[in-house]
Amino acid sequence: MSNYPRLIVPVDHVEPVPRRIRAFAAGNLVADTTAARYVWEAPPYPQYYLPLADVRPDLLIDEQRTEPSSRGTARLHGLRVDDGVRSAAGRVYGDDALPGLRGTVRFDWTAMDAWYEEDEEVFVHPRSPYSRVDALRSTRRVRVEVDGVLLAESDSPVMVFETGLPTRYYVNRTDVHHEHLIASDTVTSCPYKGRTSAYWSVRTGETIHPDLAWSYDFPTRQVLPIAGLVAFYNERVDLTVDGERLARPRTVFSGPSSRP
Repeated sequence: MSNYPRLIVPVDHVEPVPRRIRAFAAGNLVADTTAARYVWEAPPYPQYYLPLADVRPDLLIDEQRTEPSSRGTARLHGLRVDDGVRSAAGRVYGDDALPGLRGTVRFDWTAMDAWYEEDEEVFVHPRSPYSRVDALRSTRRVRVEVDGVLLAESDSPVMVFETGLPTRYYVNRTDVHHEHLIASDTVTSCPYKGRTSAYWSVRTGETIHPDLAWSYDFPTRQVLPIAGLVAFYNERVDLTVDGERLARPRTVFSGPSSRP
């Protein structure tokens, strides 16, 4: 049994988005709407479905092919940008769509160069209204090891509780044994925490563990207590909290490029 809350939103659940959503590609405003829909194509998080009336029609190219799904039949559209056409960038839903989705378009997230909720940029995917992220200061003693090598030990961690993910333990940099860390060029983003400012691999003897730790120097305001601290993947290290060794959780998301 998991020791953190699971994601329980059913597939194809639809809800209104009460926020203004804008999408940009190649410097062009492609969509601007206050009538988007959240649609859960999978349990972890929703996608935006945008009213076709709020999308620039001159940027869409009907590719004359369709794609069936449990949400209805989608007509594939390319997106015209300055450097050409981004093929199959959008899916327009017609008469057989789920209630509320007729006449909407669902763009692939990466077909756009930037997405905004109101005036704040959103990374990776839309934020789920059913997910919560809390960064709480603690005095629980945290010890991080891999291959029997001590990487960090702290009695002042910040614990990040995020729906659907194991608790992450962020520790002061002075509590990390940096002699085992190797700076990495990796950068990842999270819709709830922002963009990472540093990543580290770990060397233990002759073994290199790639991209095992990360930090946010400028996180979103919701998790400001983690600014400048370091966290390690629970799934790939041995973590002890208040003397109790925690079982390694299963990896929930596809990888560090999504959201640590």
